[in-house]
Amino acid sequence: MELIDLYIQEVTRRLPEKSREDIALELQSTIEDMLPVDYTEQDVKAVLLKLGDPVTLASRYRDRPMHLIGPRYFDVYICLLKMILPIAAVISLIGLIGDNPFRDMGNTVVDAILIIIGKGIAGIISTGIQVFFWLTISFAILERVDTSKDQSPLTKDLKPWTPENLKDIPNISKKKAVPMIEIFASLLGLSVFAALYFNAANLLGVYEKRNGSLIFVTPSFNQEVLNSYWLLVSCVVIIGVLLAIYKLFLRRWTLKLALSHAIYQLLSTLTFIIIINNPDLLNPEFIEYQRTLFSIDEWKTSIYWGLILISICFAVYDSYQGFRKAKIR
Repeated sequence: MELIDLYIQEVTRRLPEKSREDIALELQSTIEDMLPVDYTEQDVKAVLLKLGDPVTLASRYRDRPMHLIGPRYFDVYICLLKMILPIAAVISLIGLIGDNPFRDMGNTVVDAILIIIGKGIAGIISTGIQVFFWLTISFAILERVDTSKDQSPLTKDLKPWTPENLKDIPNISKKKAVPMIEIFASLLGLSVFAALYFNAANLLGVYEKRNGSLIFVTPSFNQEVLNSYWLLVSCVVIIGVLLAIYKLFLRRWTLKLALSHAIYQLLSTLTFIIIINNPDLLNPEFIEYQRTLFSIDEWKTSIYWGLILISICFAVYDSYQGFRKAKIR
């Protein structure tokens, strides 16, 4: 008899106090009906084992779920989480680009890049935690206010599952898919580029080690010349962000995406060639400094054409990869 009392106690203590007495009497009667006339302790154990864990049994008596998010909404919850988290992370990175990314960049290029990457990762983590928290709270509340009799699991469009739902599932090859890491890397790359380009006079140049620390001697580029192309460079950055968002929503390579990607590569390459073709791009002090080390005039033409050739080859190869992935079935 002690086992029965303990079992009933374990069930009822998890229930609202106003209903404990009635459920205890009901459970007592149920257990006695399941036992033989001259029952033993083994008979009691067999009956209690059949009734199951007190926690599970108590959940059947409660008028609200004991789980945070049950099977009815769990699939919808996971689908929304997978959809919203990347979008929120991308918005966080876009905010990094727009929020004056070249403030407090440190003393060297490495410092600047590390600060931007650190801010980007911190922004993604912070945004992810916020999205996870509020979405979980919303579904937990929805789980408890839903009083419908049909508690069968719902699909992501909040309707019961039918075989027609199978037609909406895209069959995307792994080789054709656009990895999320590629989208995040492109946005971080745009942030680093914007920071270095618009703050080149303070970051890109000659460093000398004096008294155990790096000292910025002279900038490599003429900041006024770089700033004169601000509209063109801003367009490249904005189009790059829009292309990343487009990739985020498609999540797979298509001919339209490959064509857009190729046009962007052409635009960014032409922008690079236009800027590098400016004869006043390099800072005169930087040129004089380099002449003390080696004859820069002998290498200037070779470096110029080498950089152009590398940028063209990279753009062609990257565009080709886009079209190749788009044709994969």
